[in-house]
Amino acid sequence: MFKRSIRSTDRVDKVVKLKKSYRDPAKLSKLQKSFDQSPPVGRYVAAGGGLAQTRLRKANEGANSTLTSPIVTFTVGKEGRLFAAHEDVLSLSPFFAAAVRGQFLEAESKRIDLPDEEPEIFSCVLEYLYKGDYYPRLMHNKRKGSWELEDAVSSPNPENPGGRGSVEPTIYISSVGEHLLRDTVIYCAGEKYGLEELKRLALRKQGLQSGIEVSTILRSARYAYDNTPDTDSRLRAHYLALIIRCRKTFKRSGTMQTEMESGGKLFFDLFVALCNHVDDIVEMGNSKSPKTI
Repeated sequence: MFKRSIRSTDRVDKVVKLKKSYRDPAKLSKLQKSFDQSPPVGRYVAAGGGLAQTRLRKANEGANSTLTSPIVTFTVGKEGRLFAAHEDVLSLSPFFAAAVRGQFLEAESKRIDLPDEEPEIFSCVLEYLYKGDYYPRLMHNKRKGSWELEDAVSSPNPENPGGRGSVEPTIYISSVGEHLLRDTVIYCAGEKYGLEELKRLALRKQGLQSGIEVSTILRSARYAYDNTPDTDSRLRAHYLALIIRCRKTFKRSGTMQTEMESGGKLFFDLFVALCNHVDDIVEMGNSKSPKTI
């Protein structure tokens, strides 16, 4: 589970670390030139049905203008960890743009307090606002024609070849008191801060995970339902499809039984999704040999 290639017609069996060579002076010079000309701030934008790594430039502003705007500091989490970011970078988020205009900002100190946010998640959000991605980055493997995570390595267990590599797929969330899937929490942060492309990116990364325990998946699904609106049609649907696709594993799980007995909207939606799945199968069968169920 959680082992999918972004390309629907292919499945990645292994995740390997790509090796690059810059021995050619011409290629090295071209690479260095691209770094020098790249604007310092950017994010992913949707293009051609997928995510294109396209940098955003503000009209009539130079590449360095975003790094000369005023600094805003943040105190994040219960321990009040300090972060800092430029106003123009923060303005890419409607939430922070409103905060900078004064809704949550202390005018004299230019400080925003986020006591309920997880520092590790907030760090990923800031990294995304500055770089257009967060570690580990989403990398395109041209040889396989598929997407994978930066620095990902194959698991030594052939029965469970997935995993994020050098970064754990889960993170401890103090408000829940449990470990949840990191990309799910980042997706929900994108929902909170109005960053639609961050949500798409987090969902794509989560789709590359594998070897996740049933209990972690179900806890993360509940968190997704608690922190996304009922109109969300991506992360919630991702979990429903995952449970249906891996139904044999979930059926054997005592955790699944306990969670279902506790109830919640997640399981009503799962029931509806299963009914739709059965209806689709019956409709396909009737198209070949009419019958009823």
